[in-house]
Amino acid sequence: MALRISIANLHTDLEQSLELLHTDPSRIRKSRETLERRMADGSAIYGVNTGFGKLANKRVDDSRLSDLQRNLLVSHAVGVGIPVLPEITRVMLALKIHSLGLGYSGVSESTFNRLLEFGRRDLIPVVPSRGSVGASGDLAPLAHMSLPLIGMGHFWGPDGSQRPAAEVLKEQGLEPIELAAKDGLSLINGTQFMAAYAAWILYRATKLVRTADILATMSLEALQGSSSPFDPRVHDIRPHVGQRNVAANLRALLAGSEILESHRDCGKVQDPYCLRCVPQVHGASRDALSFAVGVVETEMNSVTDNPLVFEDGDVISGGNFHGQPLALVLDFAAIALAELASISERRTYLLLEGHDGLPRLLMQETGLNSGFMIPQYTAAALVSENKVLCHPASVDSIPTSLGQEDHVSMGSIAAVKLLQILENVQHVFAIELLTAAQALDYRSPLKPGRGVEVAHELIRERIPHREADYLFQDDLGPSVELIRSSALQAAVESVGCDLV
Repeated sequence: MALRISIANLHTDLEQSLELLHTDPSRIRKSRETLERRMADGSAIYGVNTGFGKLANKRVDDSRLSDLQRNLLVSHAVGVGIPVLPEITRVMLALKIHSLGLGYSGVSESTFNRLLEFGRRDLIPVVPSRGSVGASGDLAPLAHMSLPLIGMGHFWGPDGSQRPAAEVLKEQGLEPIELAAKDGLSLINGTQFMAAYAAWILYRATKLVRTADILATMSLEALQGSSSPFDPRVHDIRPHVGQRNVAANLRALLAGSEILESHRDCGKVQDPYCLRCVPQVHGASRDALSFAVGVVETEMNSVTDNPLVFEDGDVISGGNFHGQPLALVLDFAAIALAELASISERRTYLLLEGHDGLPRLLMQETGLNSGFMIPQYTAAALVSENKVLCHPASVDSIPTSLGQEDHVSMGSIAAVKLLQILENVQHVFAIELLTAAQALDYRSPLKPGRGVEVAHELIRERIPHREADYLFQDDLGPSVELIRSSALQAAVESVGCDLV
């Protein structure tokens, strides 16, 4: 049985899958033999000896089948826009290899082995990010990914440059290959572009949610909020998994807090929602992202080619290339991530207001200094941008191929904008990190919960307390890196505060 790829172990699973496919080519061979038997009986097979899309009724002479596949790549490589991040293209390439290796595409061994060689040598094609409508497969991006097989297109160089594929192949001792019947179609049919984006983003998002809990707890401590809303009894009677897990995280992070004890009898009845409702809001986003992970993992381990080749000799034209399952969850994930930033910005705003002894704008001498006023502007701008980006791509459809492909998913657009949302969320979190750490300094010598304490100590090892205006960019860079690296989570768990 083929290895199943999961998002939690994304990179390890992809490497193991490539090695497994390298050592066991039997599935590829059997699928190809089945296709060749069907070709030999003279049947018309879509995309093998016919044209594509609206041209499916045009029969192609057997002597031109290789030309047909080459023409397919060069005619479909019309992507535009900034290139896909090389690390996402690496996932895209591996997912295409994995899907072909499941043995339902009929791709030739020579083409498959060369693609596999690209993966093993880490030869990453340059792929433009725009041009797919997410339905007939990610045609344009996958065509660009496949061009180097025939000596065209570009690879990423180790220094981030774009190098002509022909030059790189020559250096690697590789010749361009000649595509066999159906090879080009197998290469460009599929959802690997949007699936790679989804997997790469969700891999990071499922780690980011724990960092969100740490930041929320830091803000709660700095604002002398109450821990009562996180009582397990509250969440046991509304037992959404994400909500209960977030509440458990907050309780663990607050354990041993001197700050909590210092104001336990202060008489405050309720905190604002951005503190009190952290389990409900963070938890709902967690549950949405978990649902997205399940759909994306199914997709990563599926065959999304067309037509499909089955062991009994049937070659069936279907619609597995349609990206609707991914398009919907990519839009859902966008909303889930954006909401984490939305509530984070509200906590940042609250920290600046001067509650319970904190200096307004988190500096003592304001007027002369603007304090942390403007970072909140940036957070507000990013949260507002996310609202625009959260407009669902999946509700749109524009017919293509002269109406043959009359409903498309636009999942590729959902994928590209989700990456921007992730980037925006990370920066909003970085701003909460700066303001929460600054505010928490003013609660000294009282100590926060042990989990919050070690997170705060790590921040202060890299970013100093500030009492005068300065170039905030000097701190924003290291703050974003703390967010991206999951370093806060590692620090918290190093003292036995395990987060779920």
